[in-house]
Amino acid sequence: MDFGEVPLGEGQGAILAHSMAVKGGRLRKGARLGAAELGRLAAAGHDRIWIARLGPGDIGEDAAARRLAEALLPDPPGQGLRIGAPGTGRVNLFAETAGIVEIDAERIRRVNGVDPMITVATVPEWYGLDPGGMVATIKIISYGVAETALNAACMAAPGALRLRAAAHRTAVLIETDVGAPLSDKGRRALELRLTRLGVGLAEYRVVPHAVEDLAAALAGAEAEVLFILTGSATSDLQDTAPEALRAAGGTVERFGMPVDPGNLLFTGTLRGRPVIGLPGCARSAALNGADWVLERVLCGVPVTSEDIAAMGVGGLLKEMPSRPAPRLGRKIVQRDDVTGESPA
Repeated sequence: MDFGEVPLGEGQGAILAHSMAVKGGRLRKGARLGAAELGRLAAAGHDRIWIARLGPGDIGEDAAARRLAEALLPDPPGQGLRIGAPGTGRVNLFAETAGIVEIDAERIRRVNGVDPMITVATVPEWYGLDPGGMVATIKIISYGVAETALNAACMAAPGALRLRAAAHRTAVLIETDVGAPLSDKGRRALELRLTRLGVGLAEYRVVPHAVEDLAAALAGAEAEVLFILTGSATSDLQDTAPEALRAAGGTVERFGMPVDPGNLLFTGTLRGRPVIGLPGCARSAALNGADWVLERVLCGVPVTSEDIAAMGVGGLLKEMPSRPAPRLGRKIVQRDDVTGESPA
């Protein structure tokens, strides 16, 4: 592609590189320069212009962005995504339904490594999206790109993006009662999270905060995913809720996560069904570590102990009320958005 400043008379058929003032407004950059456009520029007193002119081996920005989008999404319905309309060298990709985004980061890296003029930017992996949420944007930086580079980027692209919608349809929440006044904030906050993904809260039960009562409730639950929210925070692998899961015949796979708020989460299984012991901060609708786990679980993505351990980078979601905020040089007061309690 040729790019530079030329006399106005040499601009026929080229692409205007920069917006320019003309009578009645501006001629926008990216405009194809025909006789009418050159006449308007001349009438405005311009005698030199900056242009781009594609070479024989170049593809225009919109066509290139569209081709790369189609390479990333060879089967948009099957991948749960759709391709937006191209404009100014950009094509956006959108979620067709609620879910989380599965990303092959190495493929995206390879696409972006072909030519600096070819770019793909995505949301973080496993990012939760509502229907119509933007998953990625493809941008051709210049007004055109060499077809050989575009072909190489397209070869690297297939399989890089996929939306994972909910794989489970029903859930149960079992909450334990420690004798204090019981609020339904935990149930309402979980229902919000489930509804966004199209999952129903099939059952909600409140039982005494005791191993035998909670174990019986777990053993009798029939939903596909089981959630536990204890009236007193789970503080150890041998505490009431993990012990109850084991007593019901289940297995505890992980207790504790390097995400604040959300440290006191635990995961397990019971008769092949996922079990999530929610931290106290899950009573709030605000983002916390439990969201990162439950969204994946509900969408059928396995979450191992190693996966949770890797969540520490980026896992500091907000300052906690129990510790000083070093960047402020003083203690801050921060309370849970729904309960008014300190998040766990």
